[in-house]
Amino acid sequence: MGKIVVTEFVSLDGVMEAPGGEPGYRHGGWVRDFMGADEANFKLGEIRDARAHLLGRVTYESFAGAWPTRTGEFADKINAMPKFVVSRTLRDPTWNNTHVLRGDVAREVTQLKREDGVILVAGSRMLVHALLEHRLVDELRLMVFPVVLGSGRRIFPETTRKTVLRLTDLHRFNSGVIVQTYIAV
Repeated sequence: MGKIVVTEFVSLDGVMEAPGGEPGYRHGGWVRDFMGADEANFKLGEIRDARAHLLGRVTYESFAGAWPTRTGEFADKINAMPKFVVSRTLRDPTWNNTHVLRGDVAREVTQLKREDGVILVAGSRMLVHALLEHRLVDELRLMVFPVVLGSGRRIFPETTRKTVLRLTDLHRFNSGVIVQTYIAV
């Protein structure tokens, strides 16, 4: 059985918007002050362990605009691995090994989970909200950066439902970045 692992860059106040410097957000690129070799190696380990990426259209377009021209172990893996994009508007994806999922998100993701291996979800805020709503997230990894941004799109949606998580792992980097790993209870 496959496993959906949501892995996100998050500020202390829960913002996940534009960590790499995507346009349109005044604090874009907020992870740069903290990303060193140790943090990069952690992300490399995640991508090494994954069999596929599951992305929303906006994150897919950002990644597809950056990764195909890059080289190195991380870039080589992300470029070669299967990428599944949840979108009703994406028609002809050009990034290698990309498959568009246009149907019901819960049904499509449940189908993907029938094969063994880790499926990473990065960014993709609206997709993450849908996955959380349908309880399809097997593991949630929050790479929390020691910065308060004060505004921006947040990882968790507004909801009336309480969700209890259990901390299964905690890793601290010298930069002050902490990776918190949770599973739903």
